[in-house]
Amino acid sequence: MIYKRKLCPINFCRLTKTPTFSSAFHDFNSRSLCTNELNSCGGSFRLWSSITGFNLISPRFSVPEKPNFVRSSGFSSANLVENPFSLGPGLIRKYSSGKNRDEWTEEIEYLDESGSVIYTGKGIRSVEPGLDDHVMVGELKKPFLNASAIAKIVEVVKRWKWGPELETQLDKLQFVPNMTHITQALKVIKDGDGALTLFRWAKRQLWYLPSDECYVILFDGLNQSKDFDGIQSLFDEMVQDSSNKGVLSSSAYNRVIQFLAKADKMEVSFCCFKKIQDSGFKVDTQTYNSLITLFLNKGLPYKAFEIYESMQAANCSLDGSTYELMVPNLAKSGRLDAAFKLFQEMKERNFKPSFNVFGSLVDSMGKAGRLDMSMKVYMEMNGYGFRPSAPMYVSMIESYVKAGKLDAALRLWDEMKKAGFRPNFGLYTMIVESHAKSGKLDIAMSTFTDMERVGFLPTPSTYSCLLEMHAASGQVDSAMKLYNSMTNAGLRPGLSTYTSLLMLLANKKLVDVAAKILLEMKTMGYSVDVSASDVLMVYIKDGSVDLALRWLRFMGSSGIRTNNFIIRQLFESCMKSGLYESAKPLLETYVNAAAKVDLILYTSILAHLVRCQEEENERHLMSILGATRHKAHAFMCGLFTGPEQRKQPVLSFVREFFQGIDYELEEGPARYFVNVLLNYLVLMGQINRARCVWKVAYENKLFPKAIVFDQQIAWSLDVRNLSVGAALIAVVHTLHRFRKRMLYYGVVPRRIKLVTGPTLKIVVAQILSSVESPFEVSKVVLRAPGDAVMEWFKKPIVQQFLLNEIPSRSDILMHKLNTLFPSSAPELRSLAPPKMLMTRKAM
Repeated sequence: MIYKRKLCPINFCRLTKTPTFSSAFHDFNSRSLCTNELNSCGGSFRLWSSITGFNLISPRFSVPEKPNFVRSSGFSSANLVENPFSLGPGLIRKYSSGKNRDEWTEEIEYLDESGSVIYTGKGIRSVEPGLDDHVMVGELKKPFLNASAIAKIVEVVKRWKWGPELETQLDKLQFVPNMTHITQALKVIKDGDGALTLFRWAKRQLWYLPSDECYVILFDGLNQSKDFDGIQSLFDEMVQDSSNKGVLSSSAYNRVIQFLAKADKMEVSFCCFKKIQDSGFKVDTQTYNSLITLFLNKGLPYKAFEIYESMQAANCSLDGSTYELMVPNLAKSGRLDAAFKLFQEMKERNFKPSFNVFGSLVDSMGKAGRLDMSMKVYMEMNGYGFRPSAPMYVSMIESYVKAGKLDAALRLWDEMKKAGFRPNFGLYTMIVESHAKSGKLDIAMSTFTDMERVGFLPTPSTYSCLLEMHAASGQVDSAMKLYNSMTNAGLRPGLSTYTSLLMLLANKKLVDVAAKILLEMKTMGYSVDVSASDVLMVYIKDGSVDLALRWLRFMGSSGIRTNNFIIRQLFESCMKSGLYESAKPLLETYVNAAAKVDLILYTSILAHLVRCQEEENERHLMSILGATRHKAHAFMCGLFTGPEQRKQPVLSFVREFFQGIDYELEEGPARYFVNVLLNYLVLMGQINRARCVWKVAYENKLFPKAIVFDQQIAWSLDVRNLSVGAALIAVVHTLHRFRKRMLYYGVVPRRIKLVTGPTLKIVVAQILSSVESPFEVSKVVLRAPGDAVMEWFKKPIVQQFLLNEIPSRSDILMHKLNTLFPSSAPELRSLAPPKMLMTRKAM
């Protein structure tokens, strides 16, 4: 009778027929597994156990006289557990004769615990570990179950963990594993080192085949343990494995790059990416997305765009995540056309753009000035049901304000407030300042009032902008109100604010208020010299000489200085206005400040003396000429003295003065001086002195084109650029030269011309007509034939006219001088080199 009992797994062992140590047969943890194996063999053992060993007892089994024991390589309590058939330290029972490995020499009875025979038959013959993939049940080969093999592999790995000991135990497996066993075992094993050891052991076996699934499992485990160095090392092994034993699929490669990219391993992930690209593997969309995200997070958008271009070149389809990554970043980097193209493509492929995509396009296109396109995307966003955010409103309003489209900005401003968003401080400031600068002061002040009402304190910049714009528009009351509000709020006006307010008050001629503001400006710590001088210049340019003098006195009493250039401007303004008494102190201040009076300034004073018709003013002007301390004044004084005091003739004295002029720098001023001086000498009746001055001036080529001798064809004199007195002296002196040449040398030209221009034509013609000259008057020229002039020169009255005096009526001469004589000669002053008046001296 056969009894089937549940047997304890520890009582089952493998019988060996060779005198060598063998590991336990089917030493599995699963109790049911052991039972199944036993049932498949068709019987059971009856095992009597003891602490020291195991005996196999059967009624038909007897121990031989010389039992066949072999010595084991070692013995321990563990050996008893593994091999319960061990008979003692170092001894293992051998059940086969060793002559025929395929048969048993003895039968084995399988007994239950009570000693009853369950089954009698040949035992299971031994198999070679690592070579056989089956067991023998009698004469039948029975393959190992996959579940059993996997469980055994997992058990060995869990027990021996890792390293050479684990590999040794794997070599002793009683079956030949395959890649399915290894793959399933790796799924169960949680220890990374053990899994790697098992995998690398499998790679050295002949039955190993590259498995993409194995690599994926290993990479997942290494990623969970954050062992990125291990991932990189295993990746290199995978590349080598793929090149040596076959091509793997691309899933493991992509998984590696995704893990490294998510771990911010930029260099390593990009290196792996280039390797799989060079190897010809396909990179999936998720991997591209992870690399793009990595480079964007690292602040390398152009590298991310390079990855994106590689993605396009590989014809890899874009998913929603790719669009969400690329559209905003392309837009932010300024590649708006590419971003909008992707945006359109995204919609065509039925991917719904997110709010981030819409927001980035609206913001970037607005900042780039593409306002129409920005508004189009904004309206399309509303159509998708997205509600604009406060930052989006701010961005659009800023874009429209910067583009000068204030009406559109105001519409968005109102829409923003209706949507429940409160404009921030910066937006209030931008609206106020932009409308103020564009001249829309009503809207600016309304928004400014609203800004104060909601609790925002305007900055000095906002106050300054409003104040300066009101000042520029001439609104004194509004500007002063803003200034008082600004100071009452404890804000310090800037220099430009003070300057604008002072210019406004100066233009409005509010001297007292301007003085008050200037003193407050000084109290604030600003340097007020320049601002005060600017106000003074406003009064000077406006011709308000009295106000300018009043302001100058205020500056002096407040210890505020100005510069010599402004003093000179005010002096000249006083001279033009006839305020000679006020002009002299200014000139003295100018000279005492180490400023040099140039020839132009001296000549302009002399011109005023020529025009003066009142004796009292003449005395003031003579005093002013003396205050200049210019060398030309000493020359003038010497010119009117006698030869005894000069100790040299007039002509030599004049030549000496003109030799001291630097004609490279003062040619224009010297020409101006000659014109005015000749006017003065003619009025004073000093004809001989005037002819000496003209002769020396002509010798020094101050008027190089005045006299032209065109052989015997035409002789001419051009006096168009001369003053009245200079023109008269030039005509008399030149005609005298023509007379000497014609009478003494017999040279007679065909014609003689006097080019006077329309201004001097009448004066010269009237003087010549008094002596019956043959010159005919045309538009701008007096001309006569040479023979007629020759006969005219022979008359005694003409000789007396050319040698002695000019017989003209003084009233006609004085009238022409008063109307035609230049007083300041700006056209001549412009010929003089500029003077650097940068020195500021105390008044």
